[in-house]
Amino acid sequence: MAFIIFLIPCFVISTDVAFSCQNTDDFVSASSPGDIVIGGLFAVHSEMLHPEEYPIKPVIQNCAGFEVQIFLQALAMIHAIEMINNSTLLSGVSLGYEIYDTCAEVTKAMASALRFLAKFNSSEDVVEFKCNYSDYNPRVKAVTGASYSEVSMAVSRLLALQLIPQVSPSSSAEILSDKIRFPSFFRTIPSDFHQTRAMAHLISESGWNWIGVIATDDDNGRFALESFGIQAMANNVCIAFKEMLPAYLSDNTFHTKVDHAVEKIVRETRVNVIVVFMRQFHVFKLFKKAIERNVNKVWIASDNWSSAVRISTIPNIKQLGTIVGFGFKSGDISTFRDSLENLHEKPTTNNKFLREYIMLLSVCAHLEYHDFQTCISNQSQDDLLRNAENKHQIWRADFLTANIEPGFIHSTILAVYAIAHAIKGRCKDRNCKDPNAFTPWELLEELKNVTVIDDDKEIKFNSNGDMSTGYDVLLWKEIEGHMEITTMAEYDTKNGGFIFEDEERKQEFLDLKKVQSTCSQHCRPGQMKKIIQSPHTCCYECVYCPENHYSNQTDMDYCYRCSNKTYWAPVNSTTCYRKTIHFLAWTDWFAIFLLLLSAFGVVLVLSIGVVFTKNLNTPVVKASGGLTVCYIILFSHLLIFLSTIFFIDEPTEFKCKTRQTLFGISFSLCVSCILIKSLKILLAFSFDPKLQNFLRCIYKPIPIVVICTGIQVVICIFWLIFRAPFVKQNFSIPRAIILECNEGSIVAFGIMLGYIAALAFICFIFAFKGRKLPENYNEAKFITFGMLIYFIAWIVFIPVYATTFGIYLPAVEIIVVLISNYGILCCTFLPKCYIIIYKQETNTKSAFLKMIYTYSSKSASSVAVSQISLDSKSSSSRATISDSCTSQKSAVNGNCHFQVQQQRLVRGTVPPKSTARTVARKRISSI
Repeated sequence: MAFIIFLIPCFVISTDVAFSCQNTDDFVSASSPGDIVIGGLFAVHSEMLHPEEYPIKPVIQNCAGFEVQIFLQALAMIHAIEMINNSTLLSGVSLGYEIYDTCAEVTKAMASALRFLAKFNSSEDVVEFKCNYSDYNPRVKAVTGASYSEVSMAVSRLLALQLIPQVSPSSSAEILSDKIRFPSFFRTIPSDFHQTRAMAHLISESGWNWIGVIATDDDNGRFALESFGIQAMANNVCIAFKEMLPAYLSDNTFHTKVDHAVEKIVRETRVNVIVVFMRQFHVFKLFKKAIERNVNKVWIASDNWSSAVRISTIPNIKQLGTIVGFGFKSGDISTFRDSLENLHEKPTTNNKFLREYIMLLSVCAHLEYHDFQTCISNQSQDDLLRNAENKHQIWRADFLTANIEPGFIHSTILAVYAIAHAIKGRCKDRNCKDPNAFTPWELLEELKNVTVIDDDKEIKFNSNGDMSTGYDVLLWKEIEGHMEITTMAEYDTKNGGFIFEDEERKQEFLDLKKVQSTCSQHCRPGQMKKIIQSPHTCCYECVYCPENHYSNQTDMDYCYRCSNKTYWAPVNSTTCYRKTIHFLAWTDWFAIFLLLLSAFGVVLVLSIGVVFTKNLNTPVVKASGGLTVCYIILFSHLLIFLSTIFFIDEPTEFKCKTRQTLFGISFSLCVSCILIKSLKILLAFSFDPKLQNFLRCIYKPIPIVVICTGIQVVICIFWLIFRAPFVKQNFSIPRAIILECNEGSIVAFGIMLGYIAALAFICFIFAFKGRKLPENYNEAKFITFGMLIYFIAWIVFIPVYATTFGIYLPAVEIIVVLISNYGILCCTFLPKCYIIIYKQETNTKSAFLKMIYTYSSKSASSVAVSQISLDSKSSSSRATISDSCTSQKSAVNGNCHFQVQQQRLVRGTVPPKSTARTVARKRISSI
């Protein structure tokens, strides 16, 4: 008798399921009356059966593949409505529901949506055509669902005709945020934009840039793939391959394409990270095949399956590798868990989902956990009648609890509460027990501004109709032999970062970097990526940064240039180094050598000054122009030696301006004084009357020195005013900066040197004319030689200076200054010092008189001989000997000073000795 009692309900259930759509009322899967009815769309079955007969007729078929997780979402909607009805939220207004199974098919979902659009209390579910639906009251005021974005897109377009609010707890496609195309669509989860961005951030921070993507070939999969592609590109992540699987399991090519996708994963050995945008039943089939092929990768799960217990319980699931996913943030769902404990006590009259589940429990009761779940998923509604007979009814409460996906359950409850709060807002000033109290479009406006309290937090829809509740980053890991889905981190959609609860979870996140998934090896700091012939920017080879470039991070697309000229970098550098400052320092051996030469010159000048001071009244000193002239010349030599100091050590503005002007003025003063001496010597020993007259006219010692030196002073002043020398940084050496003095104006520098050269050349000419002076006092000869040394030194200096660079450029100038200064100093003073020290017998007045007398006698004789020669060649010339002195009186003893006139010839004997002595005294006096 008991067996018969059990069989009767099973038969009733089986018959009801097998013939589930005989009329429109049978089309409803779960319902409950209320003052305000809310519609529900859930894909409790994964596919709709297709008839095999031909031709195909427009008949709504039964479905297969019972989805426990989505069945739980439908139960969560019912539970939320019951909680609201039992609370004071709507104060006496009750909510009803009509829930339909879409079977993951747009076609069946559209049929359900048409029923939602039918007029309220209409006996024949007829949708009236109107131009204005402002006063139209359909069967439902709002809709919760659908489960998949592709279905939501189609349903939302239809519901938008009457602006019936649709709040989805799981449709995440980014396109649904478009309020122009989907004006009445809302959702209690974030958009896929945030999910794909989070995935790209995870991949990028884990050091992966070469990945594969598998998605379903439907609107949801394509939009998710497109959004992820954009985010991946923004994070320098390349997609090695994309595989699209058919959206429906009934597709004949489904298994073939799954096999092809697995083959692709196996072949791409460098791809170790796979992103999967698919529904749970697609992932289930893919993973079963991947386990057979021993695939071991890192799998990035989308929100559709990241917390799917059905998949986590697949045998040997751990062989697939690491699974990281993104799931919607969950809240407190404890009341829902409690309701599942008493679910078997609830009536099944108006809940076909529950009746079918109870029957599935009976059919699959003899199986273990995973096989039991597979059995439930594989049963079709048509098979239940045959399989349900002779089965005992067993309730397994733990099975439902284990299959809860907290994120989806929470978002479903949140969707119902959002609609309830909007109804509360509409019912403040009207009687909502009346079905015509408000229309759906009025509820839509209220829903835009609704605020829901969730875990003591206020959340509301944004301008796109989304609730940015965030994501939990889920990590599948084996605990005590079972695969557990744990929360590793939280993703903040506002700031775009990961938040870790503790260091252990952070370390789990960092451990992901141990897996390599790159097209090329990572380029180390000091290298950059060079794109090879590939359509992907992630495939490259690593090349060293060139000189003066660096990279301080891995996988840099280009090397940074050392931004300042004061920095440099070698090849393969990770940083820039400050260039060393170079100049001719005091510690440089060559600088020390030059300073010693300058110091020796200073000592030599002082020594000469001492010698001349001690021998002030000797003929040699007097013949040198006296102590004043000698001091001036020696002082100028001293300044020239001291000017070399300004060429050494770090250049400054003062040094650059001082060294050239000091040298130029000092040298001009020196050469001016020597020029005076040359003129004086030439004037004293010249027998040419014309030359003597000219020399007497120009021989003005003080004005000549002042004018010659003053011109150089003016040149230097103009130089310093208009184009003064300055400190320049020379970057010609790659790793160093040479501090040097730029002359400011090469023209001014050249004029200064040219002026000195002009003075030296004039001095050279005058000294050259007086080169045949007495042997014991041949100063003009040495002046000539000194000027030649000067010219040679500066002629050599010009090409050397033009071709030399570096720290030793000032040394070149010092050398030429020292050579020219030493040359003139030594030629001017050392012969005199030699006479003063070693030839003291010649440094007497009598010795000088004798030397000049001898020179004058020879000069007079040579003049007489020349005149006789001229007379013999001129037949018409006559000469007379003057009896008296026609020339000017000599200052000594009234003797005559013999001079040769233009056409007057001297005949007779050589002048007497007394005349020669007189000339000698006069030469000394002139000197």
